[in-house]
Amino acid sequence: MPMYDGYSLLTEKQAIVLDLGTKYTKFGFAGEASPRCIVRSEVKCPKTGQVREVMNYTDKDDLYGLLVDFLHMLFFKHVQLSPKERRLVVVESLLCPTIVRDTLAKVLFQHFEVCSLLYVPSHLVCLATLAVDTGLVLDVGHQEALLVPVYEGVPVLRIWQAQPLAGAAIEQRLRNSLVEWYSNQDSLGDSIRKSQEASNLSESIIEDIKVRGSFVTKQERGIVYWDGKEPSPPIPDLTYPIDGDRTISIPGPVREACHEVLFERDNDQMSLPNMILDAILKSAVDMRRPLAENIVLVGGSVMVPGFKARLLAELQLLLESPQYKDQLNINTFKFHNPPGKENYIAWLGGALYGATDIITMKSLTRESYSTLNSVPDWCSLLHNRLDHSGLIICVDTIHVYL
Repeated sequence: MPMYDGYSLLTEKQAIVLDLGTKYTKFGFAGEASPRCIVRSEVKCPKTGQVREVMNYTDKDDLYGLLVDFLHMLFFKHVQLSPKERRLVVVESLLCPTIVRDTLAKVLFQHFEVCSLLYVPSHLVCLATLAVDTGLVLDVGHQEALLVPVYEGVPVLRIWQAQPLAGAAIEQRLRNSLVEWYSNQDSLGDSIRKSQEASNLSESIIEDIKVRGSFVTKQERGIVYWDGKEPSPPIPDLTYPIDGDRTISIPGPVREACHEVLFERDNDQMSLPNMILDAILKSAVDMRRPLAENIVLVGGSVMVPGFKARLLAELQLLLESPQYKDQLNINTFKFHNPPGKENYIAWLGGALYGATDIITMKSLTRESYSTLNSVPDWCSLLHNRLDHSGLIICVDTIHVYL
């Protein structure tokens, strides 16, 4: 009997887990502790030779071609296997555009001939890595920050929050700060040359400066930057090499202040801490304390040094403001430490789901797709029904959405 079980495990094909992000894609096998590869979501166009981002498409046909080339690279270059008759787990955001969802399924079923697809919501599967079913999941990626509370295994969609406060906003602030800094130099000719050089830096260089040379400062110093001043003592400058033989100096205030875009209040009084408190405030009274004590941070932008400490300080400061003081009776916030890096925790949750029986019970098979010619979606009334309690039950997901 043990020999038979071992043989079955050897012959059974592992499911593949795909987390397609705006900037980076995580790809690997179910049941493993980390993805086999984390690559940029871009592909080289065979006609023009230009590198294009997968999510920067013009129409459905253009997206189809980009996905075919990109997934072909993932399957045959990075994991070196044929996807035919394989099961696939797709980790997706609850706000993923329908055109991306449908086109991805069409590519996988018709072009690569996978046998089944399982779509899992990223904010929900993140909690599987922590063995909890209640949490306030904040995903700070490249394009936007998306906050979805999950209570007893149910994503509460009526109080989700989203703001364009993520990696792209940090990189734009970093570039603008460099140009402004060099424009204010004493020597006119030198300032013009350096400001033009800073404005012409590629996106990859700006991203590398953000990752390697910037950090989130303390709350006291951040407030000074909000007033247009520079705190003391100053932060030392960073010499960054460009093209091997040239260097550019990254001023200390620029390194320290570029992440302030995440915490500054705009005209609508919105920031990352405001998103968290507003979601807690809009939730039911008995949900508030469990959510505040189970905050899960996801995404590459939360890995910057000092982020968690600054976010906690801003939350405690906002609790004393008139906007929340009389409405929220909460004095404790707790953050979970995930079992891996925050940039691939959603993928890891999908890998856990792909290693269970859920992948056989809840997957969309190729036969069902050929009959329906569409992917069931929770936001479509065609694929939802009301039960006797008034809850909307989505036929393609593992849980009920309130």
